[in-house]
Amino acid sequence: MLELVGRYPRYGYRRITVQLRREGWRVNPKRIYRLWRKEGLKVPQRQRRRRRFGNSEHACSRLRSEYPHQVWSWDFLHERTEDGRPLKVLTVVDEFTRQALAVKVRRHFRHGDVIETLIELFHRYGMPQYIRSDNGPELVARGLRHWLESGSVETLYIEPGAPWENGYAESFHSRLRDELLNGELFYSLEEAQTVVEDWRQEYNERRPHSALGYEAPAAFAARFQAHSGAPPLRSPETPGRGNINARLS
Repeated sequence: MLELVGRYPRYGYRRITVQLRREGWRVNPKRIYRLWRKEGLKVPQRQRRRRRFGNSEHACSRLRSEYPHQVWSWDFLHERTEDGRPLKVLTVVDEFTRQALAVKVRRHFRHGDVIETLIELFHRYGMPQYIRSDNGPELVARGLRHWLESGSVETLYIEPGAPWENGYAESFHSRLRDELLNGELFYSLEEAQTVVEDWRQEYNERRPHSALGYEAPAAFAARFQAHSGAPPLRSPETPGRGNINARLS
């Protein structure tokens, strides 16, 4: 238990219980909680902030995903390397499975760079029905919006100044900061890209997610697809949907 706590300092006793079971230990949460208290372990508590609901019909609380790859959320994070130079992190999350589809790190992002990321994701996963985001300049650029419309991907823009309407992206960002970025010093762009991608794979494949019954997102997604009648994903080459490979002129 202590070894896992050292590896995952921001995990509580419930996630540590899940990890122990994965490693073959026959334990239940009550026993781990007793040991947790005995060792004086505690994840620092933060004051719960009040959640306000905006009026936008595009808010995640009003238009919820019902199956994998129906709604993706995307947003940007800002970080710096040790020399003070900026890093910008583009995240794309599937709202139903909570999978981190992409966490891309660059010095700067233009809307053409965003399109390159989406092309990669569309070929890997298929095309979502909706993409939810705030009104950042890279995400509302005219060329990007026209390109998405050519593939019949509908954009859901939240109200300006209401980040809680993009709650899945905000929640993912809080985990990324808390479990990785706040504890790392990056000396180069390449180091940041490698470390962040390793964390993304750990998040998808291993990290117990409380909203999924403490199942990892990738395992939840695989189980859901195997036992449900979810609609097939749309191919980037679907006739009548436009050619999503088309680049900006």
